Amino acid sequence: MTEDATIPQVLADRVVRGSAAANMLTVGAASLFIAVAAQVALPIPFSPVPLTLQPLAVLLVGVTLGSTRGAAAVLLYLFEGATGLPVFAQSSAGAFWLFGATGGYLMSYPAAAWLAGWFSENGWGTTRLRAVSGMIVALAVIYAGGWAWLSTIAGPRAAFTMGVAPFVLADLVKVALGAALLPQLQKLVAKI
Repeated sequence: MTEDATIPQVLADRVVRGSAAANMLTVGAASLFIAVAAQVALPIPFSPVPLTLQPLAVLLVGVTLGSTRGAAAVLLYLFEGATGLPVFAQSSAGAFWLFGATGGYLMSYPAAAWLAGWFSENGWGTTRLRAVSGMIVALAVIYAGGWAWLSTIAGPRAAFTMGVAPFVLADLVKVALGAALLPQLQKLVAKI
């Protein structure tokens, strides 16, 4: 893998190679990765939104698969949950979760994965600082979607108190962890 090659480019060249079956398997595996990350959930006593590893998984899927396949994996994950598979946080399932308190976060995931993938495709994963910056911008999309939806239920101030403030520090740690994992992901993809 050359230094200017991005993870999505190498993955597409060496693994997918235009094969529809490989694309489907890659997207399916990524949706399962998000589902597993959703099960690592810590309820917040004063918030209807649990602290999960979903944002990290969504960002890593986008960074690793690229914009199109990353967004497709998240859309598949949402479809799985909406149709009744227990893939949402704390083994929740059903379309009503897309319209509940966490619906704004869930519905923002495809855009966040696409944006993280776009940054990765454009070389933002080549340094940790650039990777962190791109992932923070994609994370801001998740916060904006979650806050906007929760605001319609609880009001803007309460939505910020319940749905943004308790998560900022933990999510910054997740972004740092994701950026730290990128060199290992690049090495792994280079070996494939």
